[in-house]
Amino acid sequence: MQKALSYTDANFDRFVEELKDFLRIPSVSTDPNHKDDVNAAAEWVAQNMRDMGTSHVKIMPTDGHPIVYAEHMVDPSKPTILVYGHYDVQPPDPLELWDSEPFDPVVKNGDLYARGSCDDKGQMFMHAKAAESYFKGTGSMPLNVKWIFEGEEEIGSVHLPKFLEDNKDMLAADVAVVSDTALFGTGVPSITYGLRGLAYVQVSLEGPDRDLHSGVYGGAIENPINALAKMIADLHDENHRITIDGFYDMVMPLTDEERTTFASLPFDADEWVAEVGASESKTEAGYSVLEGTTARPTLDCNGIWGGFTGEGAKTVLPSLAHAKISCRLVPGQTPEEITDKLQAHFEKHCPPTMKLTFEDLHGGHGALVDTNSDAMKAASEAMEGVYNEKPYMVRCGGSIPIVADFKKILGQETVLMGFGLDSDAIHSPNEKFGLDRFRAGIDTIIRFMSIYATK
Repeated sequence: MQKALSYTDANFDRFVEELKDFLRIPSVSTDPNHKDDVNAAAEWVAQNMRDMGTSHVKIMPTDGHPIVYAEHMVDPSKPTILVYGHYDVQPPDPLELWDSEPFDPVVKNGDLYARGSCDDKGQMFMHAKAAESYFKGTGSMPLNVKWIFEGEEEIGSVHLPKFLEDNKDMLAADVAVVSDTALFGTGVPSITYGLRGLAYVQVSLEGPDRDLHSGVYGGAIENPINALAKMIADLHDENHRITIDGFYDMVMPLTDEERTTFASLPFDADEWVAEVGASESKTEAGYSVLEGTTARPTLDCNGIWGGFTGEGAKTVLPSLAHAKISCRLVPGQTPEEITDKLQAHFEKHCPPTMKLTFEDLHGGHGALVDTNSDAMKAASEAMEGVYNEKPYMVRCGGSIPIVADFKKILGQETVLMGFGLDSDAIHSPNEKFGLDRFRAGIDTIIRFMSIYATK
C-alpha cells in the first residue's frame, strides 16, 4: 500500500492533467448532437485503462450509449470489488453564468472548474488512478477489481439494468463501490449509507376545449390553473405532512441510534438556511432539517404552467394547466406504490368540471446499506487513515437508482464513498472539484483496497 501511495504522490500532477484532458470532452448524454463526444469519452476511458496496465478492457454497446467494462483478476481467493462510475455529464447551460468555459478546465484556488469535474468524471477517475498506483507502484493489485463506466447516468441509466441482467456472471463481485456522493462538509469525512428513491409524475387538467375570454366566461367556467393550484396546495397539511392516503404506510421509522447520530453531526441549521437565501426552514413536524432532507419522504411541485405567460396582459381563461411533481422516497416505499397513490389521490380530488391526465415520468428505489459489513468497515478505516478522524455515517437526500439495481439484480451491497461537496455546483454553472479531495479520494481508495483484501 505504501508504494502505491508514494506513486500517487510522485505522479499526482500528471493525474490532474489527464483529468483535464478527460473533462475537455463534452460528453453530454442528453443531447443527440453530442453522441460522437459521448463515444469519444468512452474510447478515452478505455484507452486510459489499457495504458495503466489493466489486463482486460472492452467497450460494450447498448441500445444507447456504450459501457466501458474492465477487469483485473489477481487471485480467485481474494475479494472482488465492482467499481461503478459514469463518464457522461449534464448540459452546461446557461453558458452565460459560467466564469470560464465549461469544457476548458481551469484551476482556481485549488479547485478544478469544468462540467463533470465532480459529477462524475473526477470521482470515477480517482478509482482509475488508485488502480494505476498499484499497477505501476507495486506491480500488482491486492484484490480483484472490475469496473463499469456508463454514459447514460444523467439520463436515468436507461439501459444499465438490462446490461446487469445480461452479464450477471461477468459482473459477479463481493461488493460494489461508487464515488458519486458528497462528504458531509469541508474537511468532514463521511460515508453514505442511505439514499432516497424517487417518483416523478406530470399532472394536467383540461377545462374548456379552448382558451376563453375571461371577461365573457370568467365566473361561470372553472379555471384549470385555479383548480390545479388548489389541488397542489392541499397536498400538505398544517404540519407539512403529505395528505395522500397511505403515503406513509411503508415508511421505515428512524431508530433512536440514527436520530442520535443526526443530532451529533456538525451542522448549523441557521447557517444552512442562510446559505440558500431562505428566511427560515420548513420541515415535517417533529423532525430536524437534516432528518427532513435525508431520511423522510417528500413531495414537491417542480413546475407549474398554463395560460398566458408572456409580457404584458392577456385576459384569458386557460384551457389547460400542467404541473410536474416529484416525491423523494425512503427505504420501504417504492416508486410504483407511491405513483399509484398519487394517481388515486388526483383522480379522487379532480373537480367534475375537469379532465385529468396523469403521466408517470420515471422513478427509482431508495437504499439502505449495512454499516457493519466488512466493506463498510474497510471504507471507514481507509477514510480515517487519510483524514485522521473516524468518518460519520450519513444519509443522502438524493437518489442513485443503480444502487438498488446492484442489490436487486446482482445481489451486491454498495459502498458509497464520495468526495464531493454540496457546494461543488454539480448540474449548475461553475461546477468544481477540490484537488485536495481528488487526492484524498485516490489515497482513500488505495487504502480501502488494501484493507478490504484482508477482510
